[in-house]
Amino acid sequence: MDNKKRSAAAKAALLAAAIIWGSSFIVVKGTVDLLPPNMLLGVRFTIGFCVLALIFRKRLKQIDKGYLLSGALIGVFLFAAYCVQTYGIQTTTPGKNAFLTAIYCVIVPFLFWAVNKKRPDKYNFIAVFVCITGIGLVSLTGSFSIERGDALTLASGVMYACHIVAIAKLSGSRDPILLTILQFGTAAILAWILSLATETVSPAMFTPDAIKALLYLALGGTSTAVLLQNIGQKYTDPSSAGIIMSLESVFGVLFSVFFYGEQLTGRLVMGFVLIFLAVLISETKLSFLRGKPGAKTGNG
Repeated sequence: MDNKKRSAAAKAALLAAAIIWGSSFIVVKGTVDLLPPNMLLGVRFTIGFCVLALIFRKRLKQIDKGYLLSGALIGVFLFAAYCVQTYGIQTTTPGKNAFLTAIYCVIVPFLFWAVNKKRPDKYNFIAVFVCITGIGLVSLTGSFSIERGDALTLASGVMYACHIVAIAKLSGSRDPILLTILQFGTAAILAWILSLATETVSPAMFTPDAIKALLYLALGGTSTAVLLQNIGQKYTDPSSAGIIMSLESVFGVLFSVFFYGEQLTGRLVMGFVLIFLAVLISETKLSFLRGKPGAKTGNG
């Protein structure tokens, strides 16, 4: 396959991952009405772990103490992000959950500033201002307070940013697929522990609809999308990858409007537009307008 075709295939893989993740917001919203959050995550990450471990079983022999420690620590942040986000979606809409989670892209450069002493550039500061304005339009009520679901979703965005920084600091030259498998395993263990300790579960909860949703989230939103992301980002320039992956939040809103019935007001749309613009500014430095490659600070 020549470079042009490989690049096109890679971008298609990233777009497919963004669509899958965008659709997962409404699936999670429907599933938390059927299953407790940590039980949902326990099943989702267990299946994801088993599928990836089976597909890449020949690589597992490379795992050593360093892999285990790094994978476990990164997995703690991954679980925290998913857990808080899943609790948040219980009391907010899938569209708002999708866009408010996306703030991790804007936060990452500032966490790196704290960890690596590397000051964010002007685009990062502009992105923060634009993002905060968008968050205000999306989340603030008439009394200038934030609803519980929106607050939890914002907190999950912070945890996703911590997860990305942890990957950058701990992954080194290690195989990203193996680290992903270990992250899923850690997240699964933590989810099962919390579920058994705090949630009441019965076999009756696993209705046909619940099982279908779990399989979609585990096989689609977890295993397949992660593989597509890893493959796509390997053969795509950072600027293009940042733009394509940021479409996850846009697809989240579209799926929410068409399949969940979310109503969009002018204020909400403006807030979404500003948050999306902030993500683009932070991820690409607007390099696509100047015809130059950008620097991606998000996943991968």
